[in-house]
Amino acid sequence: MNPSSHWLLYDGDCGFCRRCIDFCRRLDSKNRFRIVAYQNTPPPPLSPALREACNRSIHVIDSEGNLYSSGRATLFILSTLGWTRLAKILGRRPLYWSVEFGYQTVARHRALVSRLLRFPRNKP
Repeated sequence: MNPSSHWLLYDGDCGFCRRCIDFCRRLDSKNRFRIVAYQNTPPPPLSPALREACNRSIHVIDSEGNLYSSGRATLFILSTLGWTRLAKILGRRPLYWSVEFGYQTVARHRALVSRLLRFPRNKP
């Protein structure tokens, strides 16, 4: 693992989240991300407040310690994995608002999305 890699924290119990992370893993051939379910992330970098936030959305802690969440984290991931042009376009207003709205909508209903797409939850 690259020591300067970014932490990518996701909900390991969510089937939809795991499918998205599988896609990221396939694209991350240079191991730029340390991909870990937040449930398995040690402190640090995981604080109690960050643990609670990770229950609602994906988070990235970059190699410099900057924290990104939700749509902003998604754009960071896209850019880091080589989709820089797309991330720049989607990161501009008013498109960024659509990215954030879309992310929040799916995140709020991810259990339903997982069931509809038949992505099973992890069993505790």
